[in-house]
Amino acid sequence: MKDIVSIDHFNLWSFDLNLLVAFDALMRDRSVTQAAGRLKIQQPAMSHNLSTLRTLFQDELFVRVGQVMKPTPRAHALAPTIQQILAQAHNALIISESFDPSKESRIFRIGFSSELEVILMPELTAKLRKEAPGVKLLARAVSPEQVHRLLDEGVIDLGVGCYGKGNSRHRHRQLFEQSLMCCYNENLLPIRGPISRGAYLKGEHVMVSQKDAIEGCLDEALDKIGVRLNVAMAAPEFLTVLSTAKVAPLLATLPTRIIKRYAPLFGLTESPVPLELTVNPIAMVWSAHLDREPATEWIRSQVADLVQAVIE
Repeated sequence: MKDIVSIDHFNLWSFDLNLLVAFDALMRDRSVTQAAGRLKIQQPAMSHNLSTLRTLFQDELFVRVGQVMKPTPRAHALAPTIQQILAQAHNALIISESFDPSKESRIFRIGFSSELEVILMPELTAKLRKEAPGVKLLARAVSPEQVHRLLDEGVIDLGVGCYGKGNSRHRHRQLFEQSLMCCYNENLLPIRGPISRGAYLKGEHVMVSQKDAIEGCLDEALDKIGVRLNVAMAAPEFLTVLSTAKVAPLLATLPTRIIKRYAPLFGLTESPVPLELTVNPIAMVWSAHLDREPATEWIRSQVADLVQAVIE
């Protein structure tokens, strides 16, 4: 069979391919000590790897800036190709691996939008206690601006939320469309019946935000229709938003499923949002190099099946 790509086998034989693993670890951790820990080797060995890499590529590759090893432009240019090489090697090695959830013992780290965490994690945990008692879950709130970086760095195995596609290093699967509603304490606000557009725009608001912008994840949707709201308070968790709407004369705008499930528990009145807001769908995102890894394929299927059951 004819080779698709001509390979200089002798040249590769003389090159220690483990150096590419060391390079990738340094790109992820930006620290010789932490990279050594990732590879389970001693710091002097990692320092030697870095020295060899510098000689081979005729570049410093990583320069110390304070406590961080900052990649040079040459390192940034090399990183995507090296990561692709390692991902292909990883997939080739794991393709024959089997995964038995009933016998597996490991931790899956999942990044969530806050509302997805509270809807999915309890049900997912209950399901895994029966089917995979050795599997543990670690959830964390992750904003759309963070998710792809955290996947690249191996901090999370999977993201479930209002997340974009990322780039060629990532995979993306849309799970469902989402809509919005608002709620408020009618004892504190003089609103009866569905809130009008005028009252909604004039009112003060409390919203979920996992970033610096006080409008949070709604800012893109609001920008599309040229609207700015008077946001008095923003917090990263929807329970804080609902708790605030209970005691303050503020309008809370949240995903419909959250409003329907939790607003009555806080004594809040529900209302449609009187704006044509288009928000991003809920999606599942993961690293391309884990695309065919049996364990992460399995946990993705568990999440997808559970989401389908929840939204039906």
